[in-house]
Amino acid sequence: MRTSTRAAVAVVAALAVLGPVGWFCYDSLVPGTYDMAAMGYPDYGGGPATDHDHRTGIAVADLKGPSGTPDVAVTLTAGRAGSRYTLNGVSPGPEIRAVQGQLIQVTLVNESVPDGVTLHWHGVDVPNAEDGVAGVTQDAVGRGQSHVYRFVVKDAGTYWYHSHQVSHEQVRNGLFGALIITPRGATGSDQVAMVHTYQGKRTVNGVPGISDISSPTVKVINTDAGPIRIWVSGTAFRVTAIDGRDVHEPGVIKDQAVLVTAGGRVDLRLDGPGPARVDVGGGAALTAAGAVQAALPRDTLDFLSYGKSGFLGFDPDRPDRRFSYDIGRRFGFLDGRPGLWWTVNGHLFPDVPMFMVTTGDVVRMTVHNGSGEVHPMHLHGHHVVVLSRNGTAATGSPWWTDSLDVADGDTYEIAFRADNPGIWADHCHNLDHVPEGLVAHLAYAGVRSSFQVGGPSGNTPE
Repeated sequence: MRTSTRAAVAVVAALAVLGPVGWFCYDSLVPGTYDMAAMGYPDYGGGPATDHDHRTGIAVADLKGPSGTPDVAVTLTAGRAGSRYTLNGVSPGPEIRAVQGQLIQVTLVNESVPDGVTLHWHGVDVPNAEDGVAGVTQDAVGRGQSHVYRFVVKDAGTYWYHSHQVSHEQVRNGLFGALIITPRGATGSDQVAMVHTYQGKRTVNGVPGISDISSPTVKVINTDAGPIRIWVSGTAFRVTAIDGRDVHEPGVIKDQAVLVTAGGRVDLRLDGPGPARVDVGGGAALTAAGAVQAALPRDTLDFLSYGKSGFLGFDPDRPDRRFSYDIGRRFGFLDGRPGLWWTVNGHLFPDVPMFMVTTGDVVRMTVHNGSGEVHPMHLHGHHVVVLSRNGTAATGSPWWTDSLDVADGDTYEIAFRADNPGIWADHCHNLDHVPEGLVAHLAYAGVRSSFQVGGPSGNTPE
């Protein structure tokens, strides 16, 4: 074969290979500025089709909290020094406390965070405009700017707040704090235990090693990217609440660990009378004088059967819509970059589902993880109830959650009532997974977008 012919064949062969690769690379590019509600494709869950263009109806920016004099008013000033982020000069940020039913007002001031900042109220079902997701429910707050959040805390419980702008970096490096809502008329004390790993060192409330127990009620908040197992030595205990929702008739627990997924919370009641110790792993613990550490138990409490059954408030067996959230992983291109990326229902971001609902719908969702890694799934603006895991029905207290640990190979059936209009993120709370494509959204009919990812504010929610 002549040299020129061989060269021509080589060029044709190269184009045959590189042409499709180049097309897939180009096709995966995400615009520099885009409306999150316009990305992907609508999934109506077998229910009536609803408006998906989001150009009519109420604006996200108008779904605000109430006016009036706040019962609790807080100013949080965000700063950055090197890789460390703080609020009012500390990390974790100041603990915010309020009583159920009160109006909270938080003024966020960005003193020195160059990429901008927001605050998301994790687990609190706030009005959509107060949810704190840059590019979806607000613009990021630039340096020298401020933003005011206002919402009534309808439900008592253990919650937390954190940035949702470049969140995989800002949360990891300290931009978060606790939000505790006490029931009306409640008495007695409690102790918050915010678990976070700073530069490889596990801490409780920012303190490595051992701290003192000050109350028989311990509220554990996992702010890290993965699940932790906590355990109690020296006394029996009960889990009285999960993700801010009370457990109905919680039973006594001995010789079992408790899994707290990323973003999740559990309230522990130490039954005594012996000196107690609460370990959260990594050498960090709360302890009373004289308490002796036991080894991490081999068994882990199963929330599916813990406590006694109770009333749900709706019938999950008669849903208006059924959705699937199937998590996978495959090779492809994401914004022009080749790699192994997370998928939702077989699709790479941004070609992922927008779960469409109408206010009042009863929604049932199957969440399956076949990706090879655990994923703590977090739906904003709603609590869901777990109906089953891997075909085994829930028999204990209604397991209401906003942060669900979905291990590789597991399938959960969950349900909720669509009662909080807006456009809501539904994503993995291992926040490094979200820029890698593990995010979808729940959108209500009659709600239109007010913000865009990118743009002049540099909105980068994940």
